[in-house]
Amino acid sequence: MCQDLCSLHKIEWRTCLSSAPGQQVYSGLWQGKEVTIKCGIRDSPHSEAGLDAAPRRELALFDKPTRGTSIKEFREMTLGFLKANLGDLPSLPALAGQVLLMADVNRDGRVSLAEARSAWALLQQHEFLLLLSLQEKEHAPRLLGYCGDLYVTEGAPHRPWPGAALPPLLRPLLPPALHAALQRWLGPTWPWRAKIAIGLLEFVEELFHGAYGTFYLCETTLANVAYTAQYDFRMADLRQVAPEAAVRRFLRGRRCQHSADCTYGRDCSAPCDKLMRQCKGDLLQPNLAKVCALLRDFLLPGAPAGLREELGRQLRACTTLSGPAGQVEARHSLVLSHLKALLWQEISHTQYS
Repeated sequence: MCQDLCSLHKIEWRTCLSSAPGQQVYSGLWQGKEVTIKCGIRDSPHSEAGLDAAPRRELALFDKPTRGTSIKEFREMTLGFLKANLGDLPSLPALAGQVLLMADVNRDGRVSLAEARSAWALLQQHEFLLLLSLQEKEHAPRLLGYCGDLYVTEGAPHRPWPGAALPPLLRPLLPPALHAALQRWLGPTWPWRAKIAIGLLEFVEELFHGAYGTFYLCETTLANVAYTAQYDFRMADLRQVAPEAAVRRFLRGRRCQHSADCTYGRDCSAPCDKLMRQCKGDLLQPNLAKVCALLRDFLLPGAPAGLREELGRQLRACTTLSGPAGQVEARHSLVLSHLKALLWQEISHTQYS
C-alpha cells in the first residue's frame, strides 16, 4: 500500500483509537473500505534525547538484514525468527515462504534490501506476526495491506456495549448489576449475543492445535469481544494472544514465590512449585475455561427462561476445566461442542442464524 499511502494519498486518516504511546492505531478509509491503521512505535533507548530519538529508532528498526545478505540467508533468518517465536514446527518453512512473497511488494520476483528490511520490521510487531499465523482463521482480523512497519486491517468491529471500551482500570469499578444492565440495554439483543458467542467458541477451537501451533488467550475480557455488522465474532486485539512457545519460554526456569509470579500477560497463569521456587510449565486454565467465565456475564443476562438453567450449568462445568488443554482434550472438545450445539439450537431456526 506504499504508493497509495505516500504518493497518491488515497488513505484517509480519521480518529486516533489508542491511548498507548507505544502503539499508534487509527481508523481510516482505503479503497472504499473502513480500515484500521496500525504502526508500532518502540521506546527508543535514547528517548531522552528529544528530537534525535526518531532517526535513531528508524536506524534500529530497519537495520536488518544487512547489506550483502542473500535471499537464501534471509529465508533462513526468517525461519529462525519464526521458530524462536512459534516453536519448531514442520509447517514453518511454508510460513517463511509466505513472508518472502509478502516482502516482494512490487511483484518482480526479487526481494530488494529495502523490501527485506520492511518485512523484517513488520515481523518484529507481535500482532503482525499473529495476523500472519492466523490469517486463515475466520475470526481473526483480516490483513489488508502494509508499508514499512505500518499495516492495515479491516475496520474496527463493533463492541458488545460502550463500556467495553473503558480503560481496564475503570471496568472493575462498575457494580455487577450496572454492568449487566448496561449490557442488556446498550448491547445486542440476546440472540445476536448467542451468535457472537458461537464465533468466540469457534475461535477457541482455531487457537488449539492450528497449522502454526497452539495459542493462548492472555487477556480474556469483554473488551476483546467484537463483531462485524453481521454479528460475526472478531477478536478485537490480537496483541493479547500468545504463542505457546512464547509462554513456555517465559515460564522456563522462572523463579517464583507465588503463582502471581508465573503470569504471562494478564491471565496466562501457571502454578509455582514452592519447594523448588520455580514456575511450572503448564497453565492453570485452558482458553476454554477462561472464555466460559467471560460468557457467563455475556450470555446469562436476558437468556430465554427455558434455556437459562441448562446454559448456566454448562458454563459452570466449562469453567472448572483445568490443566493443559492437551491432557483434557476429549473433555475440552465435548464441553465446547455441547455449548455450541445448545446456543445454535436456540437460534438456528430464526433470523439470527
